[in-house]
Amino acid sequence: MKSINDVNASELIDELARLMKEFPEIKPPAWARFAKTGRFKERPPSRDDWWYVRSASVLRSVHKLGPVGVSKLRTKYGGKKNRGFAAEHTYKGSGSVIRTVLQQLEKAGLVRQAAKGIHKGRTVTPKAQSIMNGVAKAVHSGDEPVHPKADREKPVEKPQKKKEPREKKQKQEQLKE
Repeated sequence: MKSINDVNASELIDELARLMKEFPEIKPPAWARFAKTGRFKERPPSRDDWWYVRSASVLRSVHKLGPVGVSKLRTKYGGKKNRGFAAEHTYKGSGSVIRTVLQQLEKAGLVRQAAKGIHKGRTVTPKAQSIMNGVAKAVHSGDEPVHPKADREKPVEKPQKKKEPREKKQKQEQLKE
Protein backbone atom coordinates (compact mmCIF):
# COMPACT_ATOMS: atom_id res chain seq x y z
CA MET A 1 0.00 0.00 0.00
CA LYS A 2 1.24 3.46 -0.84
CA SER A 3 1.60 5.91 2.01
CA ILE A 4 0.79 9.60 2.04
CA ASN A 5 4.40 10.48 1.23
CA ASP A 6 4.54 8.18 -1.82
CA VAL A 7 1.74 9.77 -3.86
CA ASN A 8 1.79 13.05 -5.79
CA ALA A 9 1.16 15.88 -3.31
CA SER A 10 -1.01 18.00 -5.59
CA GLU A 11 -3.30 15.07 -6.45
CA LEU A 12 -3.56 14.13 -2.78
CA ILE A 13 -4.40 17.72 -1.78
CA ASP A 14 -7.03 18.07 -4.53
CA GLU A 15 -8.79 14.87 -3.42
CA LEU A 16 -8.53 15.86 0.26
CA ALA A 17 -10.03 19.26 -0.62
CA ARG A 18 -13.03 17.51 -2.18
CA LEU A 19 -13.49 15.54 1.04
CA MET A 20 -13.08 18.68 3.18
CA LYS A 21 -16.24 20.10 1.61
CA GLU A 22 -18.23 17.29 3.27
CA PHE A 23 -17.25 18.40 6.79
CA PRO A 24 -19.76 20.94 8.14
CA GLU A 25 -17.13 22.43 10.49
CA ILE A 26 -14.85 23.45 7.62
CA LYS A 27 -16.32 26.53 5.94
CA PRO A 28 -14.63 29.66 4.62
CA PRO A 29 -15.37 32.70 6.80
CA ALA A 30 -17.08 35.74 5.31
CA TRP A 31 -13.79 37.63 5.02
CA ALA A 32 -12.13 34.84 3.01
CA ARG A 33 -13.33 36.27 -0.31
CA PHE A 34 -11.27 39.41 0.22
CA ALA A 35 -8.27 38.10 2.16
CA LYS A 36 -4.83 37.63 0.72
CA THR A 37 -2.93 34.53 1.83
CA GLY A 38 0.14 36.53 2.75
CA ARG A 39 1.73 39.93 2.82
CA PHE A 40 3.81 39.09 -0.22
CA LYS A 41 0.75 38.43 -2.42
CA GLU A 42 -0.70 41.14 -4.63
CA ARG A 43 -4.23 39.71 -4.92
CA PRO A 44 -6.56 37.30 -3.13
CA PRO A 45 -6.69 33.74 -4.50
CA SER A 46 -8.61 33.44 -7.76
CA ARG A 47 -9.79 29.87 -7.14
CA ASP A 48 -13.29 29.66 -5.61
CA ASP A 49 -12.54 26.64 -3.38
CA TRP A 50 -9.15 27.88 -2.19
CA TRP A 51 -10.17 27.60 1.47
CA TYR A 52 -10.69 23.83 1.16
CA VAL A 53 -7.45 23.43 -0.77
CA ARG A 54 -5.56 25.34 1.94
CA SER A 55 -7.27 23.23 4.63
CA ALA A 56 -6.17 20.04 2.89
CA SER A 57 -2.66 21.40 2.45
CA VAL A 58 -2.44 22.40 6.12
CA LEU A 59 -3.67 18.94 7.15
CA ARG A 60 -0.96 17.31 5.01
CA SER A 61 1.66 19.68 6.45
CA VAL A 62 0.61 18.93 10.01
CA HIS A 63 0.93 15.23 9.20
CA LYS A 64 4.44 15.67 7.78
CA LEU A 65 5.83 18.27 10.22
CA GLY A 66 3.75 17.69 13.38
CA PRO A 67 3.66 18.68 16.13
CA VAL A 68 3.58 22.07 14.46
CA GLY A 69 2.26 25.51 15.34
CA VAL A 70 0.97 28.53 13.49
CA SER A 71 4.37 30.23 13.33
CA LYS A 72 6.10 27.34 11.54
CA LEU A 73 3.18 27.03 9.13
CA ARG A 74 3.31 30.78 8.42
CA THR A 75 6.93 30.33 7.42
CA LYS A 76 6.05 27.34 5.23
CA TYR A 77 3.29 29.25 3.41
CA GLY A 78 5.39 32.41 3.07
CA GLY A 79 7.11 33.71 -0.04
CA LYS A 80 9.05 36.51 -1.70
CA LYS A 81 7.52 39.90 -2.39
CA ASN A 82 8.14 41.47 -5.77
CA ARG A 83 9.38 44.98 -5.00
CA GLY A 84 10.23 46.05 -8.53
CA PHE A 85 13.88 47.09 -8.86
CA ALA A 86 14.49 46.73 -5.12
CA ALA A 87 15.75 43.47 -3.71
CA GLU A 88 13.15 40.85 -2.86
CA HIS A 89 12.30 40.17 0.77
CA THR A 90 10.81 37.03 2.24
CA TYR A 91 7.60 37.41 4.21
CA LYS A 92 5.51 34.95 6.19
CA GLY A 93 2.05 33.77 5.13
CA SER A 94 -1.20 34.95 6.69
CA GLY A 95 -1.48 33.84 10.30
CA SER A 96 -5.21 34.48 10.45
CA VAL A 97 -5.92 32.10 7.58
CA ILE A 98 -3.74 29.34 9.04
CA ARG A 99 -5.04 29.82 12.59
CA THR A 100 -8.67 29.69 11.45
CA VAL A 101 -8.03 26.61 9.31
CA LEU A 102 -6.34 24.84 12.24
CA GLN A 103 -9.24 25.72 14.55
CA GLN A 104 -11.73 24.36 12.02
CA LEU A 105 -9.71 21.17 11.56
CA GLU A 106 -9.62 20.80 15.34
CA LYS A 107 -13.42 21.18 15.57
CA ALA A 108 -13.80 18.54 12.84
CA GLY A 109 -11.66 16.16 14.89
CA LEU A 110 -8.84 15.95 12.35
CA VAL A 111 -6.06 17.61 14.39
CA ARG A 112 -5.41 17.97 18.12
CA GLN A 113 -3.02 19.76 20.43
CA ALA A 114 -0.16 17.49 21.49
CA ALA A 115 3.39 17.50 22.77
CA LYS A 116 6.25 15.31 21.58
CA GLY A 117 9.34 15.76 23.69
CA ILE A 118 10.04 19.47 23.95
CA HIS A 119 7.96 20.26 20.84
CA LYS A 120 4.30 21.11 21.19
CA GLY A 121 1.71 21.96 18.61
CA ARG A 122 -0.93 20.26 16.55
CA THR A 123 -0.77 16.69 15.27
CA VAL A 124 -3.18 14.62 13.18
CA THR A 125 -5.71 12.34 14.85
CA PRO A 126 -6.24 8.68 13.94
CA LYS A 127 -9.43 9.73 12.13
CA ALA A 128 -7.45 12.11 9.89
CA GLN A 129 -4.75 9.49 9.41
CA SER A 130 -7.27 6.94 8.15
CA ILE A 131 -8.91 9.50 5.83
CA MET A 132 -5.55 10.51 4.39
CA ASN A 133 -4.49 6.88 3.95
CA GLY A 134 -7.74 6.13 2.11
CA VAL A 135 -7.28 9.13 -0.16
CA ALA A 136 -3.63 8.21 -0.83
CA LYS A 137 -4.67 4.65 -1.67
CA ALA A 138 -7.39 5.93 -4.02
CA VAL A 139 -5.06 8.44 -5.70
CA HIS A 140 -2.45 5.74 -6.25
CA SER A 141 -4.92 3.25 -7.73
CA GLY A 142 -6.89 5.89 -9.66
CA ASP A 143 -10.20 5.09 -7.91
CA GLU A 144 -12.65 7.38 -6.18
CA PRO A 145 -11.73 7.92 -2.51
CA VAL A 146 -14.00 6.03 -0.18
CA HIS A 147 -15.20 7.27 3.18
CA PRO A 148 -12.96 5.71 5.87
CA LYS A 149 -15.81 3.81 7.53
CA ALA A 150 -16.69 2.06 4.28
CA ASP A 151 -13.02 1.46 3.46
CA ARG A 152 -12.38 -0.86 6.39
CA GLU A 153 -11.84 -4.44 5.42
CA LYS A 154 -13.91 -7.19 6.91
CA PRO A 155 -12.16 -9.08 9.71
CA VAL A 156 -10.31 -12.14 8.50
CA GLU A 157 -11.92 -15.33 9.72
CA LYS A 158 -9.66 -17.90 11.28
CA PRO A 159 -9.63 -21.20 9.46
CA GLN A 160 -11.56 -23.79 11.41
CA LYS A 161 -10.32 -27.29 11.98
CA LYS A 162 -11.90 -29.81 9.70
CA LYS A 163 -14.19 -32.09 11.58
CA GLU A 164 -13.48 -35.72 10.93
CA PRO A 165 -16.43 -37.90 10.15
CA ARG A 166 -17.60 -40.30 12.88
CA GLU A 167 -16.53 -43.29 10.90
CA LYS A 168 -12.90 -42.19 10.89
CA LYS A 169 -12.98 -41.54 14.62
CA GLN A 170 -14.50 -44.97 15.26
CA LYS A 171 -11.83 -46.65 13.12
CA GLN A 172 -9.08 -44.78 14.95
CA GLU A 173 -10.53 -45.81 18.31
CA GLN A 174 -10.71 -49.45 17.20
CA LEU A 175 -7.08 -49.37 16.07
CA LYS A 176 -5.98 -48.00 19.44
CA GLU A 177 -7.71 -50.88 21.30
